[in-house]
Amino acid sequence: MKENNIETKRHSLSHILAAAVIDMFPEAKLAIGPSIENGFYYDFDLPRTLIPEDLPLLEAKMKQIIKGGFAFERTDAPVKDALESAKKSKQIYKEELISDLAEKGEKTVSFYRMDGFTDLCAGPHVENTKDIDQASFKLMSIAGAYWRGSEKNKMLQRIYGVAFENKTELEAYLTQQEEAKKRDHRKLGQELDLFSFQDAGPGFPFWHAKGMTLRNTLTEYWREEHRKAGYVEISTPIILREELWHQSGHWDNYKNNMYFTKIDGQNYAVKPMNCPGGIQVYKNTLHSYREFPIRMAELGLVHRHELSGVLHGLFRARAFTQDDAHIYCTEGQIQAEVEGVVRLVEKVYKDFGFIDYHVELSTRPTKSIGTDEMWEKAEKTLEAVAKNMKLKFQINPGDGAFYGPKFDFHIKDSIGRTWQCATIQLDFSMPERFDLEYVDEEGNRKRPVMIHRTVLGSLERFIGVLLEHYAGALPAWLSPVQVKLLPVADRHNEYAEKIAAELSESGVRISMDDSKESVGKKIRNAEMEKSPFMLVIGDKEIESGKLSVRSFVDGDLGQKTVKELVSLVRK
Repeated sequence: MKENNIETKRHSLSHILAAAVIDMFPEAKLAIGPSIENGFYYDFDLPRTLIPEDLPLLEAKMKQIIKGGFAFERTDAPVKDALESAKKSKQIYKEELISDLAEKGEKTVSFYRMDGFTDLCAGPHVENTKDIDQASFKLMSIAGAYWRGSEKNKMLQRIYGVAFENKTELEAYLTQQEEAKKRDHRKLGQELDLFSFQDAGPGFPFWHAKGMTLRNTLTEYWREEHRKAGYVEISTPIILREELWHQSGHWDNYKNNMYFTKIDGQNYAVKPMNCPGGIQVYKNTLHSYREFPIRMAELGLVHRHELSGVLHGLFRARAFTQDDAHIYCTEGQIQAEVEGVVRLVEKVYKDFGFIDYHVELSTRPTKSIGTDEMWEKAEKTLEAVAKNMKLKFQINPGDGAFYGPKFDFHIKDSIGRTWQCATIQLDFSMPERFDLEYVDEEGNRKRPVMIHRTVLGSLERFIGVLLEHYAGALPAWLSPVQVKLLPVADRHNEYAEKIAAELSESGVRISMDDSKESVGKKIRNAEMEKSPFMLVIGDKEIESGKLSVRSFVDGDLGQKTVKELVSLVRK
């Protein structure tokens, strides 16, 4: 059977890349080379450090191989013979992989041969290199990668490539990537003076004054929407006893991502998630069915131990504020509560300008807690909700939380990228582990159901998504500075300060440029700061009592009164 879907082509390109590298560096040691989203990579142990100028040379070699029309031929070999061959060729990483397969009881391993180059590989591959369009791929970058992801192992060199079905798709992706570079939230965060990352705390964001204004505006909005949706807000400690994390299952499933400390000789952990703390609040009181559903929300600061190589600004940080909530309800209330969360998610995303999204239903992972019956019931319930609400969804096998299946919401931004933000997780397991109870209509003790959910995902990551979606030009209601006042000369400063006071009293966030720069330079600076509205104040404005208003998006808006401007900003 011919294999030529895009994932197979990407995997085949990683094999072709390895052949090109061996041609350039015969002594190279090969590690692994899988297909990934949008492309492929391969890890190498090389005699010298690669430089960007190597990539076009390797790409040219790959195109020669593709043009040659070489077949991919699979052979199987006994593990013993494969080990001897790996030792003989000094391919130490392949030797380790084969040894692992032997320990798992495998008797044979598979290889793929192409134009004299052979690599340990499970496949599949295209039948022939000509099945790949030469113009459909590009080598993008070189990065360091520890062997098997462990800092204890040697740092290898990873070559990344992207690949699509044809040249048109590749060019569209590259154009998108160029636009994404301009919108990089890390760059915008510095330029707009919102946040920074410092050597004093790698991976931990430092929020500046303007960034805090943005965060607080987002938080105020979040609180108001949750109040209207019937949530109460709680707050739980950042550090909790180690035993709690054993009980919750995080210790067995998440301890490598946790930080630990000792207090009074006792072991504690810094929370990577909010749910065990929220459970303590629920357990503090014996609840009645009359109180259900109980919706407890928390803007909880969590810490996760991420390797330095995967840190990526606000998108992958070691500390962030999760906009969590935990809903405690009866089984009969599950569908209505999940549907309520979906409606809240849709409303919030629409308010921020995200109207296109899709949903994934992620099912039981390999490592999980709870019984088969719990998982089957939870998965069927979520699927029924999705069908009842006519959600556009697809199944994502094995990617659920360790305590329950989940809906993941993927929003599409202004340049077509998708971001996973909101999640809704249905959990029958933790109420069992923590012996949660409520009193039913007949006075009996029953086990509640837990729904874990986030809407934004985390404040930090969502701010990063917003900055890239809007290319830093945030809507006026979110912008740290809504109106920038630009007096033409020193003699106009007094009147500008009077206008600034009126705007501030009306709740408008303002800033004034009273520097000695020309008005043209002041306008350019305000545009660089992406201020939603600019006021040029000179003799004409003082005489007329009206303001010359300029919009970052729409340009010159003409003259307006202070009252008209306040109305415009609020709108």
